[in-house]
Amino acid sequence: MKSSKLEQYIRSIELNRENIPSFSEYPFNLPAIRDLHSLSFHPKVTFIIGENGSGKSTILESIAVAYGFNAEGGTKNFNFTSRATHSNLSNYIKVIKGTRKPRTGFFLRAESFYNFASNVDDLGAINSYGGRSLHEQSHGEAFFSVFLNRFTGEGIYILDEPEAALSPSRQMSMLTRIHELVTEGSQFIIATHSPIIMAYPQAVIYQIKDGFEQIGYEETEHYQVMKSFLNNTQKILNILLE
Repeated sequence: MKSSKLEQYIRSIELNRENIPSFSEYPFNLPAIRDLHSLSFHPKVTFIIGENGSGKSTILESIAVAYGFNAEGGTKNFNFTSRATHSNLSNYIKVIKGTRKPRTGFFLRAESFYNFASNVDDLGAINSYGGRSLHEQSHGEAFFSVFLNRFTGEGIYILDEPEAALSPSRQMSMLTRIHELVTEGSQFIIATHSPIIMAYPQAVIYQIKDGFEQIGYEETEHYQVMKSFLNNTQKILNILLE
């Protein structure tokens, strides 16, 4: 019997450091990239967290593109480009795959979701997304419609800040949906700022500071800051607004 580690869809990535022209130039000067050699992923859920500008979206995009997804999101069948702004990091990323192939997959990124929704309309593919144009729904409704209608079992899902359009209660609903899909053999790699979403149990959490560091949920700054704020709201407001 093969281990789940060998069977997972994306086992790890490796950075081809020898061919990188300069680590003083973008995107190779980012904290997420500068000291990166390889990175292993959990068979079920891996989170990548870090401050704005740390490079988590850039590394997630490069993994998705190197795996074969469109840089602006969607399934592997999407090839639209509204503006070519993605980095060339994917050219230096090697994706180490497992023995099993996923039945489906999706790269979701908050910043280009509008362009993705427009392409769905252009292709006449709204039936695959709940039968209603994503543009006719609120941003949060459209996001969640994709989770419910387009994500299925035995899939690889790479999500960049999926909480961007979701209320806290919707983020909790997303946890339920992630768990349903994990029990059906799916794998997730998620960049997030949400202490709700990253609470998914037994996940691997990588924090980017000077490089990648595996960290426990309650050790994350996101959890600690949110807990401190909720437990000491007035005191913190007095400090922030004095």
